[in-house]
Amino acid sequence: MVAPAVPELTEEILHESIDARTEVLAALRELGPPDLVQLIKQAPRNPGKQIGVYHHVTGVDASSSASLAAYINTLTYKENHQSSSKIVEGVYCCYNAFSRLDMRVHVTIPGSVDGYCIDERGEKRVASDELWLETYLCSVLRAYSYADDGSGDTIRKIMGVRRFNPVTNTETEHRFLQAAEQLFFRGWQLGSDSVVQVPNNVSNHLTTGLLKYFHTTGRFASGINLFEKLRTKNVEVSSLLAKVLFMGNEEVQAVRVLYESVKQSPMDYVMLDTQAEFLMKKALNPNQEELKQDRLRMALGCADRSTVAAPSEFGTWARLAEVYVAMEDWENALTTLNSCPMFTYQDKDAPIMPEPKEIYLPTLPETRLDEIDSEPESKYSEQVHPSLLSLRAAQYKGTFKHAYSILTEMTAKIGWDQLLKIRSNVFVMEEEYRSEKQPPVGQQGDSSSKRSASTDVLRGSPGPPINGDEHTDDEKSANGDSTAPTLTAENGVRGSTAEQTVEKPSHTVTPEEAKGGNEDADATEEQLSRFNNKRLCERWLDSLFMVLYEDLRIYTIWRTEMAQYRAQQMQYKKSAEEWEILGSLADRLHHQAEAVEAYRACLSIRFSPKALTGILAEFEREKQTRETVASVIRLVTWQYRWYSEFSPELLYTIRTLIEDEGALKVRSIIQATSLPQNVLELTHHYAALCAAFRSSGTEG
Repeated sequence: MVAPAVPELTEEILHESIDARTEVLAALRELGPPDLVQLIKQAPRNPGKQIGVYHHVTGVDASSSASLAAYINTLTYKENHQSSSKIVEGVYCCYNAFSRLDMRVHVTIPGSVDGYCIDERGEKRVASDELWLETYLCSVLRAYSYADDGSGDTIRKIMGVRRFNPVTNTETEHRFLQAAEQLFFRGWQLGSDSVVQVPNNVSNHLTTGLLKYFHTTGRFASGINLFEKLRTKNVEVSSLLAKVLFMGNEEVQAVRVLYESVKQSPMDYVMLDTQAEFLMKKALNPNQEELKQDRLRMALGCADRSTVAAPSEFGTWARLAEVYVAMEDWENALTTLNSCPMFTYQDKDAPIMPEPKEIYLPTLPETRLDEIDSEPESKYSEQVHPSLLSLRAAQYKGTFKHAYSILTEMTAKIGWDQLLKIRSNVFVMEEEYRSEKQPPVGQQGDSSSKRSASTDVLRGSPGPPINGDEHTDDEKSANGDSTAPTLTAENGVRGSTAEQTVEKPSHTVTPEEAKGGNEDADATEEQLSRFNNKRLCERWLDSLFMVLYEDLRIYTIWRTEMAQYRAQQMQYKKSAEEWEILGSLADRLHHQAEAVEAYRACLSIRFSPKALTGILAEFEREKQTRETVASVIRLVTWQYRWYSEFSPELLYTIRTLIEDEGALKVRSIIQATSLPQNVLELTHHYAALCAAFRSSGTEG
């Protein structure tokens, strides 16, 4: 199979990409950025003139200086758009997040290979075998972390990144898992997902990567073997072992492992949370409705104990809230959600590079497809109505995104009006608080200004904090203000008739507002006791209600107008970007059918990886094999065009298809597709990889 083309970003000043990477080493907090490859080219007839070009890459074997040098050597054989120049030097940079060093290999062509590392102070150090082992493991984890889910969001974020699959056979799997076993109990040093407050032995980037690998490839026996060995050293690992057993449908054995392990460590919050998650899934099985309440009660006990074991972790409180939602105990669900500790989102480490002199993003002719539009999507931004661009929920990540999902699930089940009633039953509302607390005559003005300041965020002045950071965009549309422009089929301006079907939430009293400068906690507590044991709503949750109101308002306008246009047999027109945003909006609100409808409308105008990923999920749910394969091939094509040969989500989809339908049927469907040979070969490669892994012993 022909390898994808190599992107090139040209340096303004020679070696500036290397210097820029060195400068940010001390600021890296996660697994580190993708690997950097910098090349020096010179014209044969003018050796004195050199230019520097670079690109980023993930998934290359980083187990030694020789393996990284081999990657640079492969680039010297590739056909280049500047045929008059040749590569004479190369530097490969790969971050070691364990020791916080940047491992580097300098290759001269022809000539020598020099491996070394750079510390956070920019000083050169010797690269040992132990450091290379750490670097290799970090490289595999980064490949999974920076892989695209199919929607294209990760691919667009960093320009010119080549992505390769780091584990393609049982030999490389053995090396990966051996490294993971050796370094397992140092995994907490790598940090963790943004929803985890304190990384530990079983909640960190290493364990996340391992679980993602087993989920993607279906290599459950390998995972069971690994965690069985590690469990003999620390009982905490039992939660990971149980998770892999659940993945492999070994439920009885998984329950037995958790039962025995919780007896040894009764307040291990990850084990308790794993139990609660399993019991919830079993309770929601539609074929065993009669057991639902018993299982939910057991899940409630586990989830409640996990919040006691880890009161500062978001995940434990979120799980308890989800159990209450499943039990339809709405008041406790809302109260528990209000108790969730929220963390500022820590994004992945991304390269910070100077503006390149030139950007070259080549496409192989064999992979060109008319429907795959490779132009930047900023081209479509002027076709989007401002009311759609201001939907703040689309920006949520980490704990805020998870909490918002719980809130929208409640809304989908009981409706917005009922949710507002429950909210007013649970929390102290601003109106009742003000009527209870009448300020002295001389302080009326101060009270008024204080009220204005405290509720500013809800009235559309500065927006609510997004992911823990203050966001100061002026968004009048969030107020439901009738003077603000709203969504229409022709991007016109309309009044608030459709908006009136969604009630605007009144304001709660936040802890900050209740305190109101009064340092006397007892006095504040005494005043609040008059409100029938109601609670104060956290400011972030109050903001989420306003953001949810805005989502519902725009959604209602869209659906109302579509119905009106259909009744009049008129075409409802939107740009592709607008349809994509509306699809995401419907998805957030748990309206899958409407989301698919919007995504289809988007794809009827132009290709969109995000829209196609949304429809692919529907095809998988409905077990539509041919449509699923066709969608996967189109996504493979788009990713291949942007230098990616690796997507765990697409690998998982093909693996499950092969397990359900058989390898021969899937391959025949792929072969019947009239697409460029390169794309077919890559899709066959995905399928062959999955089939080979399944048939290579040990997998049950």
